[in-house]
Amino acid sequence: MRAHYLAMARYNRWMNQKLYTLCAGLSDDERKRDAGAFFHSIHGTLNHLLLADYAWMRRFTKDSDTYYARRQDGGPIEVSALDQILYDDFDALRAERDSVDALIEKWVEGLSEEDLLMPFSYRTSSGTYEHPLWWAVSHLFNHQTHHRGQLTTLLTQLGVDPGVTDLAAMLRAPVP
Repeated sequence: MRAHYLAMARYNRWMNQKLYTLCAGLSDDERKRDAGAFFHSIHGTLNHLLLADYAWMRRFTKDSDTYYARRQDGGPIEVSALDQILYDDFDALRAERDSVDALIEKWVEGLSEEDLLMPFSYRTSSGTYEHPLWWAVSHLFNHQTHHRGQLTTLLTQLGVDPGVTDLAAMLRAPVP
């Protein structure tokens, strides 16, 4: 089971780097144009993914100092909604994404098979939940994949080919 999550963390970084590279080729207006997606735009969807990853990693690690978006003065950005824009500047968003992806990989590398089977409890606005940790880790990666699928659609609509996005293709590629 641990090997699966190591692969998913690697895939997460691979796809995020690929999509951010493509998005960097768009104008700010194209990235921020409301395209009718769940989180309105490409930029809004990228922000949502980062926001959700912060939330899950705080739940997993209990480390609210590391897993919080920061203002320019270093203070934490208070999150009030799932569609909140944490970083209006694309380059700042991209840098934070790279940082969080590295932290996710490091955290997953530290997990054991036993850790993944342990009970995990957390609260959301809809209630308190308890289940094995692997359920929540699976959700973390599935959530990212879901919204990255929306991003590939939005990019395709703008004439940008996202190329191969298959997990198997990444797994067959040499590890950098």
